[in-house]
Amino acid sequence: MDYKKFLNQSIHLAVENIYSDGGPFGAIVVDQSGNIVGSGQNKVTSTNDPTAHAEVQAIRKACENLNTFQLTNCILYTSCEPCPMCLGAIYWARLKKVYYAADKKLAADSGFDDQFIYEEINKKHEERDIPFYQIDLEQKNLPFEEWSRQEEKVDY
Repeated sequence: MDYKKFLNQSIHLAVENIYSDGGPFGAIVVDQSGNIVGSGQNKVTSTNDPTAHAEVQAIRKACENLNTFQLTNCILYTSCEPCPMCLGAIYWARLKKVYYAADKKLAADSGFDDQFIYEEINKKHEERDIPFYQIDLEQKNLPFEEWSRQEEKVDY
């Protein structure tokens, strides 16, 4: 596959998006035959959705187009190194590979700095800037118990 061609397409999507009320990020998902099955642009500010990153948008579109929630035979091409949220989405989608152009330092230099999130992940829950508290409820495991009893479920 011509990874430079697909990366350049993701960069083009990112630049185009700047002039459409979006952020400077673009991504595409390509199947094993070299077909683009999903593309996305950063729409965080235009949709008031903090999860509307280009990679997430491209993954959503590819899953919709392929009628699946796993993209094991697909490759993601993105204009910039994925943030922690997108990294999680990439692993949940089980993409085969990721190619990116700009790295997180270049993004940070332009005002898109995710380093604080990486640092927060390593802190104890109660020491995070947004503290996390686990509450010990009697039925905390009920959803998982019900899930395990279901015979007709889709594992993921």
